[in-house]
Amino acid sequence: MTGTMQLAAEGASDHRGLIIGLFGAFVVATLAITVWAGRQNKDADDYYAGGRSFTGFQNGLAISGDYMSAASFLGIAGAIALYGYDGFLYSIGFLVAWLVALLLVAEPLRNSGRFTMADVLAYRMRQRPVRTAAGTSTIVVSIFYLLAQMVGAGTLVALLLGIDGEAGRRWVVVGVGIVMVLYVTVGGMKGTTWVQMIKAVLLIAGTLLITVLVLNKFGWNISALLGAAAESSGKGTAYLEPGLKYGISDLSKLDFISLAVALVLGTAGLPHILVRFYTVPTAKAARKSVNWAIGIIGAFYLMTIALGFGAAALVGPDRIIASNAAGNTAAPLLAEAVGGGPGSTGGAILLAVISAVAFATILAVVAGLTLASSASFAHDLWANVIRKGKASEKEEVLTAKIAAIAIGAVSIVLGIFADKLNTAALVALAFAVAASANLPTILYSLFWKRFTTSGALWSIYGGLASSVLLVVFSPVLSGSETALFPDSDFAFFPLSNPGLVSIPLGFLLGWLGTVVSKEKADPAKFAEMEVRSLTGAGAH
Repeated sequence: MTGTMQLAAEGASDHRGLIIGLFGAFVVATLAITVWAGRQNKDADDYYAGGRSFTGFQNGLAISGDYMSAASFLGIAGAIALYGYDGFLYSIGFLVAWLVALLLVAEPLRNSGRFTMADVLAYRMRQRPVRTAAGTSTIVVSIFYLLAQMVGAGTLVALLLGIDGEAGRRWVVVGVGIVMVLYVTVGGMKGTTWVQMIKAVLLIAGTLLITVLVLNKFGWNISALLGAAAESSGKGTAYLEPGLKYGISDLSKLDFISLAVALVLGTAGLPHILVRFYTVPTAKAARKSVNWAIGIIGAFYLMTIALGFGAAALVGPDRIIASNAAGNTAAPLLAEAVGGGPGSTGGAILLAVISAVAFATILAVVAGLTLASSASFAHDLWANVIRKGKASEKEEVLTAKIAAIAIGAVSIVLGIFADKLNTAALVALAFAVAASANLPTILYSLFWKRFTTSGALWSIYGGLASSVLLVVFSPVLSGSETALFPDSDFAFFPLSNPGLVSIPLGFLLGWLGTVVSKEKADPAKFAEMEVRSLTGAGAH
């Protein structure tokens, strides 16, 4: 166990009962809510879309809970603490992305689909091939995102409980996987939505508390905070200027552009975000939910400034790296520091509270991701492709529950081996895959009259394959000390994020697949869909 891990464990050791109690209380309370919500599920509409019974504010809160993941709370705080200004760029990208979702996707998607992204694509195209492609893409993107949450869970609980060795971390990942499967299989969308709403309130409250304590430490003088962070960083004024991570070379600048493009365009293609638009009764409520989400998420990302720079100033990059090389423990260690430091009662209590909030964050997000991917498998692949529309609602929901168990198992296995990667970086990869495979097809389907099934297949499979392959042969998996396989080197793609190449390729392939195919689009179907997407006429 590293020195910082020992300090954290020792600081919390006298309050181990409190720590376990907080974790247990959240899990028990949310499982009780999940069981209560699950009893209200009567059909597929309830299980997949919560009966479309949530208000704009409730859904906005749930979207916030779904979106503010372990990458936000742990990964971004760590990135800012280690890289200063360049780390903060993550926050900007995550926030600006919502403008794309609000202006282009939220209302038309809500009006045109029923349960999944594939409903929109299949409306004017051949059902089976399009649903197969969309279902495959949804599952791949969800697993990338789930991987980030599993990494965050293993790091967090290992720090809090002083778990030493790989075996302990693996059991943590397994435990998180089991709980997330219970949320989805028992509660469906209703249970998951309530868990996400509770988690959003806890996360904002916890982040606000730490922000207030950090600013109070520096007399509410942000300049003093930034100055102390720069001094502790060992980088001086360079810490507060662009270039510490992404300005080292022309290659790193391209890497930043690739990251920015992926973050800004990826949100509108994330499956677990897209399905949230189906939980409200009207298109107006869908717009309102995005407006609420932008406000809540914006406030949170502003507070990550205090978390990241506060961790740099009060904990120090050396201690953060000693605890976790990717910086994922910066926020919990900062909570301990502002509470009184290692070994103090206040430090141990605040460490336990903030870590419990982060744990709640992880559980809520993984539940949303698992629900989105299992719903896509059951509704798109099983009911409409394999069973050719002959599956009953009961059979479809049962298939979704079985799929949730399988997807949870895959996520557990992958999460066990990826603990060295930064959670924010992992989520950025999920954004890149979503923006490459899903977003081009969604936009073409909604707004391009000539778009055909061939174009959709070229776009989804081309964007998906290119983004995943570029990740496999990038420094994320090999060729660097922080790679998943640091002792191997099979990286030939120099950028850590594939978005700069794979996203334009996804759009290009969608256009090319359409213009070279002999297939003709049905103008009447497009006109019908256009009216429906813009007015809501005939929407479920």
